[in-house]
Amino acid sequence: MRSGEVLALFIWMHCLLASYKVIATTEPTTATANIFGKKTDFKDIESKFALRTPNEPDEDTCYLIPGQEHSIAECNFNQTSKTFVVIHGWTVTGMYESWVPKLVDALYRREPDSNVIVVDWLSRAQQHYPVSAGYTQLVGQDVASFIDWMEEQLNYPVDNIHILGYSLGAHAAGVAGSLTKNKVNRITGLDPAGPSFEYAEISVTLSPDDADFVDVVHTYSVGTPDRSIGIQRPVGHIDIYPNGGNFQPGCNIGETIRLMAEKGLRGFVDMDQIVKCSHERSIHLFIDSLLNEEKPSMAYRCNSKEAFDKGLCLSCRKNRCNTLGYKVNKIRGKRSAKMFMKTSSQMPFKVFHYQVKVHFFGKKNLTVTNQPLLVSLYGTKGESENRPLRLAEMSSNKTYSYLIFTELDVGELLMLKVKWEKESFFSLSDWFTTYAFDIQKIRIKSGELQKKLVFCPENGKHATLTRGKGSVVFVRCNENTIVKKRE
Repeated sequence: MRSGEVLALFIWMHCLLASYKVIATTEPTTATANIFGKKTDFKDIESKFALRTPNEPDEDTCYLIPGQEHSIAECNFNQTSKTFVVIHGWTVTGMYESWVPKLVDALYRREPDSNVIVVDWLSRAQQHYPVSAGYTQLVGQDVASFIDWMEEQLNYPVDNIHILGYSLGAHAAGVAGSLTKNKVNRITGLDPAGPSFEYAEISVTLSPDDADFVDVVHTYSVGTPDRSIGIQRPVGHIDIYPNGGNFQPGCNIGETIRLMAEKGLRGFVDMDQIVKCSHERSIHLFIDSLLNEEKPSMAYRCNSKEAFDKGLCLSCRKNRCNTLGYKVNKIRGKRSAKMFMKTSSQMPFKVFHYQVKVHFFGKKNLTVTNQPLLVSLYGTKGESENRPLRLAEMSSNKTYSYLIFTELDVGELLMLKVKWEKESFFSLSDWFTTYAFDIQKIRIKSGELQKKLVFCPENGKHATLTRGKGSVVFVRCNENTIVKKRE
């Protein structure tokens, strides 16, 4: 890739971030939406409610019209089954994003007898962002009026209603839930929008009070709160932050540079997809939970991303773990439960989490930082080799805890291999100093299996891990094995 193209790329990214800063610091235009209350005149409802079908998940072929009961029969609405209400977010093109039919199709595949309704507010959603952000209140009023009409006129139980809102649509869902006569069963917020909402009152944002159960997936809460595309603060009963809520796997700047390297300036065509990638990942994680029921992705309650990345939060005691997506365990606490998890870069997104706890011994005081290791896991079902682990610090006579994860289910662990790589092939420091630590035991905890195991050196009472040398092998310590079932 030529230097001029790299410069152009970073200028483009700078301009993009600058535009987001303008969006994030601009208050929504809510002059016409500050008076809350459901609309009694159905003619005032501008949003459209398309009941899509399994055969045509990408087409709005039939509309349910509040106040017109004949539309229920005409659209073949199933009054005895559950209903999903999908609310899209901001759009530049004024058209549905490609994820909409994918989500509709996945919902029908999981619940074939259900009703999947797509709320069309495209004309309002394609305005300048602050204007569209203000319109979420009016859209929420429309949806609330529609749901109340369904309940009052058709005796349709709101306990059968599950609203899914993406980005701005998540806040519209929250407004709707706060205005319905009776609370709907569930609202799922898919990376609720951050700009204009991070510091807003709960009356205009998604909140735990908006449904019997509110679960939220945060996938693009990057940077300072006033510049984050997705909202950073918890807004549900359960708030899950995959990969810390930061750039998602496969959505980083490296992928953007790769596109530019492969396509040159033509790569700009795909850049909007890179920009949306992390934000939209929330939707695809939910779709994954619908299509891959046998591979549920686990999340773990933790106070911070930093503690989770050390593997300190892989407990399932007292509802400290949960599944992301459709089959989430509906736990309602007094405070929002912040949960974290790792994922792979593509569907199925499930990975297996492990805490690695090790004490380093050394005859002389030695401290090194930012060191690359490779960990290989061997189990009853398979093996996952050379998982990268970069250690912020390694120091003599100290105990450290780390998190590693693998996409492969290796089953119950039987053996580990650990290799300490050189910082670089031409590292001069290794010519004059031998960097090594002794290890007597490695303790492993599996998040998915909720088992603890202790591993000892394959030969002898201790193993010496030396930088730039071969792998050190550890096997289960038969006399000290700790097996703990999920509590």
